[in-house]
Amino acid sequence: MRIRTPLLAVVATGLLTASLAGCGARDESTTESSAASPCTGSSATDAADPSELTLALVPSGDANKLVETVKPLQDALTERLGIPVRGVITQDYQAAVEAIGANQAQIGMLPPLQMVQACNKYGAEPALQTVRKGKTTYAAQFYTNNPDKYCDDAPVTGANGLLYCNGTEGGTGPAGLDSLSKMKDAKTVMLQSASSAGFVFPSAALKAVGIDSTTDLDLTQVTSHPAAVLSVNNGDDEVGVSFWDARETVVRDTPDVAKNLVVFALTNEIPNDGVSISSSLSPALQQRISDAMEDYASTPEGVEALTAIYQITGLDKADPAALQQAQTEADSIGLGN
Repeated sequence: MRIRTPLLAVVATGLLTASLAGCGARDESTTESSAASPCTGSSATDAADPSELTLALVPSGDANKLVETVKPLQDALTERLGIPVRGVITQDYQAAVEAIGANQAQIGMLPPLQMVQACNKYGAEPALQTVRKGKTTYAAQFYTNNPDKYCDDAPVTGANGLLYCNGTEGGTGPAGLDSLSKMKDAKTVMLQSASSAGFVFPSAALKAVGIDSTTDLDLTQVTSHPAAVLSVNNGDDEVGVSFWDARETVVRDTPDVAKNLVVFALTNEIPNDGVSISSSLSPALQQRISDAMEDYASTPEGVEALTAIYQITGLDKADPAALQQAQTEADSIGLGN
């Protein structure tokens, strides 16, 4: 297995890069969960408001670009809460969880699996889920530069100008999963194991057809969805996985993606990422933060800013039971908590 891990860019303009590991948990805020009773988090009833709040984000693409695009959100929250808010770009998904656990960050914009883990380990409240194209779920996609091998029908052009086969053009999973059996030993690019769309759900789909993503593929792991798309487009790998449809993030700068890559399978639907809030805060401040972010997401300027950050078009109340599905899929491939 090959792993390509480019370094994060230096972060300026008041945002910091955090590389955190081994941070301790607060025992009183740990909240266990099960499939029957999904974790909903906890709070510190008598906690005073902090003098500053830190917002942790993980780079889904260009870290330098994220530094610039997060500033409007940072400023809007500062204005609405009356407490200075600063953004922190963490090294990876788990660093963001540990930052919340160590109270180095009080707000986290996290993938669904990490929202569940932050709640289970540190009592962080899963407050909000993102909305994209009117949905709070999405599918992970398998795409290829070799459609003759993986497509059972002729590729069609979707409304976004990109190519699809095996009934995947609607974007709702599952679809085309029988074709995954053809991937054994294929050069494949995935994301790190903590990524729901980039590893967990695709690996679970592969396991269902008898393929272990770590032993039965010629696997490369990268740190972002755009990097995976470009790897297949460049011919370095035959198959890639990403959220649906990550090709849109690179096609403007790399237009040949539109003719080179075909999506041929979609996983089960994945709960959208969202916003977790630290258990070290009072219930009142947790609610104010949630309300402030939801309010900002309802404004035109908020939609513009959140779309630039993570292609978010709205925020809705989180559904802990739906989020738990991400943990269930991780358990199915042996990742656990």
